[in-house]
Amino acid sequence: MKRQALTLAIATCALSASSFASAETVLRVSHQFPGGQGDVRDEMVQLMAKEVEAADVDLKLQVYPGQSLFKAQEQWGALVRGRLDMTSLPLDYASGRHPEFSATLMPGLVRSHERAQRLNDSEFMGMIKDVIEDAGARVLADAWLAGGFASSKQCITSPDTVKGQTMRAAGPAFDEMLATAGASISSMPSSEIYTAMQTGVLDGANTSSGSFVSYRIYEQVSCLTAPGENALWFMYEPILISEQSWQGLTEEQQQALTAAGEKAEAYFAGEAAELDQKMADVFAENGVEVVQMSPEDYQAWLDVAQESAYKSFAENVENGQALIDAALSVE
Repeated sequence: MKRQALTLAIATCALSASSFASAETVLRVSHQFPGGQGDVRDEMVQLMAKEVEAADVDLKLQVYPGQSLFKAQEQWGALVRGRLDMTSLPLDYASGRHPEFSATLMPGLVRSHERAQRLNDSEFMGMIKDVIEDAGARVLADAWLAGGFASSKQCITSPDTVKGQTMRAAGPAFDEMLATAGASISSMPSSEIYTAMQTGVLDGANTSSGSFVSYRIYEQVSCLTAPGENALWFMYEPILISEQSWQGLTEEQQQALTAAGEKAEAYFAGEAAELDQKMADVFAENGVEVVQMSPEDYQAWLDVAQESAYKSFAENVENGQALIDAALSVE
């Protein structure tokens, strides 16, 4: 009996050790965007989950879309404290903690998808990623989304067209520029724009082409200012991983996650420009007037931004002027 009990105990311990050794690591991925509805940011994350699963390295990404795990404004804090493993995040949402991040939603700093791609490998992005890493996270995939303006009152083209409107703009730099042009500001994540417009809290909003469609903003506005060739609004929305979570992975798992991030970034690069046209088409199909800024309108806005957001950023943010100079030096 003793021999049988000892044999059983040894077998149980061996089975437990084997199960522990092969236990799958699960990373929780949170984002604010609708899941399964064609939002490219959700698709990037889902693509990474499939690639990681195919790599067969005992790693799984459990995706929580639509703020089902953390609210939009809670994700950065949860990430850097190790309470959240990964997120797809509009980085300027964390500018309250790291003012440098406002440079990733600075009016007119990007202007085109082609230039956004060149920025990814620039000194400017190196400076931004240093701040991200010092805070306790790292970038797995870059993504820049263009965006525009939409209003229930009138088409927003030149700066004078926002006077008297209550606007949502996504970050401090755009807030300051719009306020200087005469708008009232109401801050909120993009996931709250629809309800705010429906209830009259907002007259108009800035957000990305992806969010304008995913959140069905076309149901609440009469005019859309699409990015076109003069995109004033561009926002950096990378996929990030907590450094604590990263360090807990094996080398094979890190390699699989890096490779998955590269595929997600390449996928996004192929989709980015099409998002703008899709937005214009969807809004037009729903009876919304679609316009674009003229070069003169764009320059007028840039003049306002340089006297407000750019000046404030350079004066009040550590390395602010250096960040602006680094971005503007990219051809």
